[in-house]
Amino acid sequence: MENILIAGATGATGKRVIEILNNSESFNPLALIRKEEQRQQFEDMDVEAVMGDLEGDVSHTMKGIDKVIFAAGSGGGTSEEKTIAVDQEGAKKLIDVAKNSNVQKFVMLSAMAADEPSKNEDLKHYLEAKKEADDYLRASGLNYTIVRPGALTDDLGLAKVEVAEGSLGKRGEISRDDVAFLLVMSLADPLVKNMTFEAIEGPQSIKEALLDLTTKA
Repeated sequence: MENILIAGATGATGKRVIEILNNSESFNPLALIRKEEQRQQFEDMDVEAVMGDLEGDVSHTMKGIDKVIFAAGSGGGTSEEKTIAVDQEGAKKLIDVAKNSNVQKFVMLSAMAADEPSKNEDLKHYLEAKKEADDYLRASGLNYTIVRPGALTDDLGLAKVEVAEGSLGKRGEISRDDVAFLLVMSLADPLVKNMTFEAIEGPQSIKEALLDLTTKA
């Protein structure tokens, strides 16, 4: 089984990722946590937790790790400084550690339209941070996948999406359930290797959508 470190494991999407991985036969999830009191919730699921703060030292977090899912975020409504510290610099820090540890793949949860932050004034600093992290990952030399979902909802996932490499050219919503499945499916080699894609809810199964993206590349 491959050991998968999940940054943002305590977040709404990260928790879904943990649950999916914990029920798989191919992946063993490890939750990155920054507070000791967060450990128990994962121990209750028989999931190992790794202490590490994205705003502090994470150099020790990759021991025995095969792949990474970065689903961390400072949260909506946080300051620009906090967003930069977590979504941008925290991501870059973990990318560096992953590269130095010969991690096989780094899957990044980004955001739709991250390549054009100036077009969304309300989310400009958030999208700028995401773009910086995405660009850094692409230039890192690591095998990667960057997933850029539309507006996240807490609706029940239907496992059906519409995806496009680069830009879809339109906006839309997608459930956190389906985003979690996209992140987990992106772990599989050689699916969507070194690709950036946008995703919203749609008519195609997640597996078919990612296979189509991969074969068209």
